[in-house]
Amino acid sequence: MIRAFLKHCEEAEEDDELRDVQRTLYDYMLALGGPLRAGDHGKYLKQAKKKLKKLRNANELFLEIQPEISSHTNFQMAAVSLNASVKQIAKLIESHAAGHPLS
Repeated sequence: MIRAFLKHCEEAEEDDELRDVQRTLYDYMLALGGPLRAGDHGKYLKQAKKKLKKLRNANELFLEIQPEISSHTNFQMAAVSLNASVKQIAKLIESHAAGHPLS
């Protein structure tokens, strides 16, 4: 939902960094889509881990630029939601890498 919001907001037409965030979110979802549809959990986790650094970087960039782009509640909530999502994704991936079951 965050990606769709960023893709269709007027501000994205004017801000290259915001478009980069949206594209990174799309790239992350695209990379995971095939393994998800195929039910290939191993490949899904491998791709999720491989792309995690880019996802984190996009999150950090969005948190940095969001106040400059807009103080509107929708942008503030997108920043909070993306940050929480990326933290949870990282936690799950790192937990799995440490040998703990995903939960």
